[in-house]
Amino acid sequence: MKARLATLAALVAMGLPAAAQDDAKDAARYRAAREVVKDLGRIVAPTGVQETYKTRIGGIDQWLSVRGQDRSNPIILFVHGGPASPLMPTMWQFQRPIEEFFTVVNWDQRGAGKTLGETDPESISDTIHIPRYVDDAIEVAEHIRAKYGQRKIILMGHSWGTVVGMGAVLKRPDLFYAYVGVGQNINTRENERVSFEFGLAQAKAHGNAEAVKELESIAPYPGDQPITRERILIARKWPQFYGGLSAYRAESPYFYDAPLLSPEYDYKDRLAVDQGNLFTLGKILPEFLNVDFTGVRTFPIPVVMFMGRHDYTTPSEPTAKWLDAVKAPYKQAVWFERSSHMIPWEEPGKMLVSLLKYVRPLAAPAAPDPLGH
Repeated sequence: MKARLATLAALVAMGLPAAAQDDAKDAARYRAAREVVKDLGRIVAPTGVQETYKTRIGGIDQWLSVRGQDRSNPIILFVHGGPASPLMPTMWQFQRPIEEFFTVVNWDQRGAGKTLGETDPESISDTIHIPRYVDDAIEVAEHIRAKYGQRKIILMGHSWGTVVGMGAVLKRPDLFYAYVGVGQNINTRENERVSFEFGLAQAKAHGNAEAVKELESIAPYPGDQPITRERILIARKWPQFYGGLSAYRAESPYFYDAPLLSPEYDYKDRLAVDQGNLFTLGKILPEFLNVDFTGVRTFPIPVVMFMGRHDYTTPSEPTAKWLDAVKAPYKQAVWFERSSHMIPWEEPGKMLVSLLKYVRPLAAPAAPDPLGH
């Protein structure tokens, strides 16, 4: 702390312009805040694990974060959304309680976050395809099993990560105890339709002429016209404004600004979040728009779906319908009544309880009752 204050005092003494002095103060405050978050998140238990490292996956270096209070706990591989919206810089907001009962692995996918910084984007441009992401997830799972000595792991996906996660489970079910979908994508085009209709209905109900005009400019949506990035931006803007991303919120700065306080991410990594999104989205969009798991009528492992009641980013309605019809060794729907798309942030307590109640027992015999009952 003394060193940071001395640096700040020196900058002020140099006679920097007021705006520059303010920027220096803000930078110092963010550094100090990150140190607090870092210290709170340190895993000090002798039984625990806390590692952030890169390893060779799919022919390139990719970054993993592994955290947990007890190495003998079941492992969750949490596959982030986006594409290219990594969880690593936001996990400090919700993950710590989960780490008492699971070892949690976060992975910056190809073209995302810290992994983006490891390669020239153009050198991997031709690899930005869903099957490659699926194979990467399988390689990550195999790496984790070998490194941490567990026979199987739990796979959990969020948003875009559910596309990758479902693909990995369907291809290699032998690697996983269970699959957990959070904001599951079952059929992209159906999701787009439901989301659009919600946004238009809300705009009309609230007398929002601007929103109605914008939405009607792309109607019918998705319709028979190409689903371009421009149409998607309009279609997503107003459903999210009316709480379709975070329930009861028009905006979600808690999520988008979270990397500013992340001890895992430096300035270059934070820039990579937006860079990765721009790099991957256009390349993956045609494949993403054709994602359709409605034909999957039998699921090979236990499946649990966490569904936000107010989710109109990946609407829960198609997921609930699919889950009701699918045959699986075990299946469970969990509704989050106060959540939209951001369940881990919106209802972290219920998420933890649900993981303990419905998911952890599926990793038996590695997982005794966590509460000792």
